[in-house]
Amino acid sequence: MLTVAGMAIESFVAALPKVELHVHLVGSASVPTVLELAARYPDGPVPTGAAELAEFYRFRDFAHFAEVYMAVSSLIRDQQDLASLVLGVARDLSAQNARYVELTVTPYTHVLEGIPMRAVTEALDVSARQARERYGIDIAYIFDIAAEQGVEGVKGTLEHALDHPPERLVGFGLGGSEQRRAPHMDAIRDAFRAAVAAGLHSVPHAGEMSGPETIWAAVRELGAERIGHGISAVRDPGLVAHLREAAIPLEVCPTSNVRTGQVAAIEEHPLPAMLAAGLVVTVNSDDPPMFGTTLTREYLALAQVFGLGAAEIAGIARNAVRASFLPEQGKAALLAEIDALVTGP
Repeated sequence: MLTVAGMAIESFVAALPKVELHVHLVGSASVPTVLELAARYPDGPVPTGAAELAEFYRFRDFAHFAEVYMAVSSLIRDQQDLASLVLGVARDLSAQNARYVELTVTPYTHVLEGIPMRAVTEALDVSARQARERYGIDIAYIFDIAAEQGVEGVKGTLEHALDHPPERLVGFGLGGSEQRRAPHMDAIRDAFRAAVAAGLHSVPHAGEMSGPETIWAAVRELGAERIGHGISAVRDPGLVAHLREAAIPLEVCPTSNVRTGQVAAIEEHPLPAMLAAGLVVTVNSDDPPMFGTTLTREYLALAQVFGLGAAEIAGIARNAVRASFLPEQGKAALLAEIDALVTGP
């Protein structure tokens, strides 16, 4: 039996206080929730049977994944749908001993589905308060631009973030196809400047489905404080040195990278090379039900696939705490809990 810190790996990971930095609201919807929504809106493109949904979630590549993701997004049509998703994330993460989550929301998608900006914000605010009351988990939000939505999506996301922000909005992100950003980069740069000037943190995706140049652009042009994915960084020694020296954290999502075809197999994931290079690595679940994973399973893989021990696994959990936008008091409390678990009574 694989053990760490004197206990079975499953027990150690279950007891480990966790922070989730990279998880998308729609992609976190549980299978029962998606099936319920599909049945509620039978005019939508999502199957209503469990077997058919499982097949629907077999992704050929990232473009196919994005297509499926947008299909599920089209089922979110009112405030209650949104609130149900947030509370579902809170319930599922709380059961995994996650204490804090920075939840990525692509608000313009929901506005396009007919939910007014103020209504989106109200749903996010109410459900964050209920999540704390019911599940004891703190939720903060990151508003995410989807590259596929073009300049209108950029402008709409920024307007929402500046004029109708949720109470717990902490970050401004950029997702979707990295190859489709180029035509809109001027607008994206302007939006990030405005968001950062308003006090939001810059947390774009980069280097997931493209090379190191996208990560360089995120750092140099968007002022990235964290990088979503960043797995191609290891191809560029100069970039590795910069990320290490600047201590820019990377939100690594191993199972996601395999399921969208960015990495051939989990055993071939560059996470060990990233750790060996001294990069600040965090582990996250991205779109867990769509990828057949959980935050707990991502942590288990650190031991079962990559051979990490207790100190290394706890170090990655600490990285996530330090890389979060929690107040310092909250970080200190979580770090103390992790230390106590590793050292024992």
